[in-house]
Amino acid sequence: MKALFSGVVGVLTIFLSAFSAQADTISYTCDTVGIQLKLCNEVAASFKAKTGHEVKIVSMPKTATEILSLYQQILAAGADDIDVFKIDVIWPGVLANHMIDLTPHMKGLEKEHFKPIVDNNTVDGKLVGMPFYTDAGVLYYRKDLLQKHGESAPETWADLERIAAKIQKAERDAGNKEMWGFVWQGRAYEGLTCDAIEWVISNDGGSVVAPNGKITINNAKAIKAIDQAAKWIGTISPEGVLNYAEEDARGVFQGGNAVFMRNWPYAWSLSQSDDSVIKEKVGVSPLPSGAKGGPRAAALGGWQLAVSKYSKNPEVAAEFVRFVTSYENQKHRAIVGSFNPTIAKLYEDKEVLAANPFFGSLLTTFVNASPRPSTVTGSKYPQVSNAFFNSVHRVLSGSQTAAVSLKQLDRELKRMSKGGKSW
Repeated sequence: MKALFSGVVGVLTIFLSAFSAQADTISYTCDTVGIQLKLCNEVAASFKAKTGHEVKIVSMPKTATEILSLYQQILAAGADDIDVFKIDVIWPGVLANHMIDLTPHMKGLEKEHFKPIVDNNTVDGKLVGMPFYTDAGVLYYRKDLLQKHGESAPETWADLERIAAKIQKAERDAGNKEMWGFVWQGRAYEGLTCDAIEWVISNDGGSVVAPNGKITINNAKAIKAIDQAAKWIGTISPEGVLNYAEEDARGVFQGGNAVFMRNWPYAWSLSQSDDSVIKEKVGVSPLPSGAKGGPRAAALGGWQLAVSKYSKNPEVAAEFVRFVTSYENQKHRAIVGSFNPTIAKLYEDKEVLAANPFFGSLLTTFVNASPRPSTVTGSKYPQVSNAFFNSVHRVLSGSQTAAVSLKQLDRELKRMSKGGKSW
C-alpha cells in the first residue's frame, strides 16, 4: 500500500509539473462600472482553477470614448501587453485589422448566440469578436412614487415630462429638496450618442446616417427631439446632467433622488442590493415614444471579447474567450449582475428570469434595439459619433439651437463622407 501511495504521488507530481510548465499568463481588459470588476476577478479565478492559466486583469477607463482611444494607441503600436480586449458592439469594423479570427477556436459555439450580433462581429468573413452580453437602453422608475401620486409608466416623452415635474415638485414640497424628475447621460461622449439616438428615432427623425450612407440627421423631427431634451435641463433634470455618465445617473437615482432614469440593464441588480435605499421600489419599462402609439427606441449596446493578433498566447486567449462567453458564465452574470445574455436559451431559464423579471417582458426591446450607424460608417464611426454628441451637447448646454447645430453637423458629415457616398 505504501509503495502504491508513493507511486501515485510520483505520478501526480509529474502531472502537476507538466501542468505548471504549460501554464501561461494572459491579460484581459475589464471595466469598473458597477459589479464588473468583481465578476472579472471571479471568472479569472475560475479559469485558473480549470486550466492553470493566470489571467491578469487590466482596468479600462470609465467611458467608451476613452476606452477606444486607449485601445487604438495600444494596437497601433503592435503592443502585446493585452491579449483579450473587451470591445463595444460598434467597434468590430474599427478594430478588425488588429484581431484574430475566432471562428476556428469557438468550436461552433458562436451558433448558440444571437445571429445579428454574430453577424455584426463578423468583418470580411472573420469573427473578430465573440458576443459577451447585449444591452439596450431602458427606463427605470420609482414605482412607489408613481403609485403614491396616481401615475403609471410613461408612454411618451410628454408623459414623462409631466409626471416627472409633478412628482418632483410634490416630493420637494414634502421635504426632499434633492429630488429630480429625470436623470440620464448628458456628458459629451458615446453615452450621449446613445441617448440622443433614442430621442431622434422615437420621434421618427431617422438614424443620423441611413443604412445606404445617406445623411439624414438634419430634419424637422430630429430638431424637435433635441430641442425637447434641452428643455429638461434645469427643469426636470439637474444642470449637472450635462456631465453625467452611467454611474453618475445611477448614483442620483439609487440614492433616492430621481423619479426616472435612463440607463442600461446592469443597474437593475445594483438597485436591488441590500444597501440600496430603493430596493423593491423600482420598475423597468421601455423608453417612451415621441407620440402615442409611435416607435419606442432603445439604443443597441453590448460588448464582445476579441483576441489581439499581437498576443503571444492566442490559443490560451481564445480558450479564455470561449470560457467567459459560455452558457454557464453568461447565466451567472445574468443572475448576479443583470447582464443580458447573448444566448437565446437563457431567456427561458427560470433562475435568470427570477433574478431579472423584466428580461421576459422586455425581450422584444432587447432583440429589436436600435443600432448606431457604425456598420455603414465603418472605421469613420468614432468621428461620426464624436461630431454627433458634440452637436447635441451644444444644444443641451444652450449655446446653440438644434436647427443651427444639426445644420452644421450635416455639413460636417458630408465633408467627412464626400456627401454620404464614401464612408
